[in-house]
Amino acid sequence: MPKRYPSQPDHLTALDVPIPPHTKLDPDLQKYFAVCAERIGFVPNVLAAYTFDQAKLRAFIGMYNDLMLGDSPLSKLEREMIAVVVSSANRCYYCQVAHGQAVREMSGDPALGELLVMNYRAAKLSRRHRAMLDFAHRMTVAPDEVGETDRAALRKAGFKDRDIFDIAAVASFFNMTNRMATAIDMMPNAEYHSASR
Repeated sequence: MPKRYPSQPDHLTALDVPIPPHTKLDPDLQKYFAVCAERIGFVPNVLAAYTFDQAKLRAFIGMYNDLMLGDSPLSKLEREMIAVVVSSANRCYYCQVAHGQAVREMSGDPALGELLVMNYRAAKLSRRHRAMLDFAHRMTVAPDEVGETDRAALRKAGFKDRDIFDIAAVASFFNMTNRMATAIDMMPNAEYHSASR
């Protein structure tokens, strides 16, 4: 049984939508959930929240897996760093908790996960990572102002155009998921809070 945190609301989301048992999902999704439980020890609440509509769940899984786990010139840690900075700018509680934990785990540096959640500009970052996160942050807080000057700053930091595409895709995805998680008051799994510290 995971530790409970009394300060965190005790719900998956604030919406009254039917969440079926995992055993009622189609076999491919049951298998996917079993792999999640085996690899990380639990099924992330973001997946459970989509189980009422298996088509939406599959679409979410497909996009997430492609952007965050698929082939990319960006490392998995770099993609998680983008997720955290975007989520911090959007003040998305679920994603700051979940992806902050991923940064702590992947980097082996608990302070880095916290710095990116609180204020990425306070972190000691490489020029490459600073440029990457500046771009993702700007895409989040002032998307209408992003232009060639911003892309040029990424190129100057060593990013190729293919890299820039993936930076933009990850930042865009988390802007969508942040808004969804906030709109339905999705709560993160309690396990994230104490992991990788």
